[in-house]
Amino acid sequence: MYVAVKGGEQAIDNAHALLARRRRGDASVPELSVEQIRQQMPLAVARVMSEGSLFDEELAALAIKQAAGDLLEAIFLLRAYRTTLPRFLSSVPLQTETMRVDRRISAIFKDLPGGQRLGPTFDYTHRLLDFSLLAEDADSQAATAAQTPVPQPARKRPAAAQAAPPVAPQVAAAPADAPQPESCPRVADMLAREGLLQEEPDTAARVPDITREPMDFPTTRAQRLQALARGDEGFLLAMGYSTQRGYGRNHPFAGEIRIGWVDVWIEPEELGFAVPLGEIEVSECEMINQFVGSKEQPPQFTRGYGLAFGYAERKAMGMALVDRALRADEYQEEVESPAQQEEFVLMHCDNVEAAGFVSHLKLPHYVDFQSELDLIRKLRRNAAAATIEKEQAA
Repeated sequence: MYVAVKGGEQAIDNAHALLARRRRGDASVPELSVEQIRQQMPLAVARVMSEGSLFDEELAALAIKQAAGDLLEAIFLLRAYRTTLPRFLSSVPLQTETMRVDRRISAIFKDLPGGQRLGPTFDYTHRLLDFSLLAEDADSQAATAAQTPVPQPARKRPAAAQAAPPVAPQVAAAPADAPQPESCPRVADMLAREGLLQEEPDTAARVPDITREPMDFPTTRAQRLQALARGDEGFLLAMGYSTQRGYGRNHPFAGEIRIGWVDVWIEPEELGFAVPLGEIEVSECEMINQFVGSKEQPPQFTRGYGLAFGYAERKAMGMALVDRALRADEYQEEVESPAQQEEFVLMHCDNVEAAGFVSHLKLPHYVDFQSELDLIRKLRRNAAAATIEKEQAA
């Protein structure tokens, strides 16, 4: 990793102070809190968590604030913090079929068990600036100023009040006959039961952790999916877009996209059974792709898969497109486009690595440039001398 850190100590301190001033902005404007970023910028928080490989909304929001909104820098910050954390256990595979769904759509079947659930989405919004949000900002600032409490002198509480325990809030219980949410079976499972979709092998092999074990080529699909999950959203979109433009031999359908909350389970050795640790929000996408067949297998659909932390639909879709393109060897397809070349894709999809390598160009290269400069001058002198000799000979 290359990071531009050279310079005089005083100059660096001054640069940090200027950065802090730029991050704060006009001091007369209320400061943006970490909780505001977490609650009101959930899509940015989701991207930082996904590409930073750490599900923690508060830390992701903190990184965004510290990075002054630069998401790549925020991802770098979160990854750096992640390296300091101890690792106790690996979770058991997520059971996304039991997801508490907020959004669930399919582009291949209109009527599905559980129904289509649009959820929160930009898909049907007009791409026009909503100037009413400016008025909301002004009203919010005025309301905040009006509601600012006036400091009051501290008063001693009565002894009875001091001894009284806090009263727990009362939560109304759901009625016994309340309708339960309808289950949402996987669209891919519906096709697989008919033998129309390539079955995914259920392997019990150990899943390598690419953050601790460097990738070697050729990679396994588990390694590829990890790299793509951490990969830059823009890069994956470009690669996925190329597969639809005739460079990846893919003709995809969005089989199912679902966004919601899933339980995370761990299985400590001393217990011998799994226990729930909590739940996380994820975005999942399964792309259904063109027919394949062979002498041993009948023609059937194949799939690409994407999963990302938080509300990250675009990232999951791009990931699924690239995942399918990288399975070319698995299906005996000719590798002829960049999106199908795993070494090209996986070695260049990481935005932290890319940003670091580009940023290293800001480091001093005085000696290298001087050698290049001397070489160019020498070549130009030799070329000029050769031209003079040619003219004299003529």
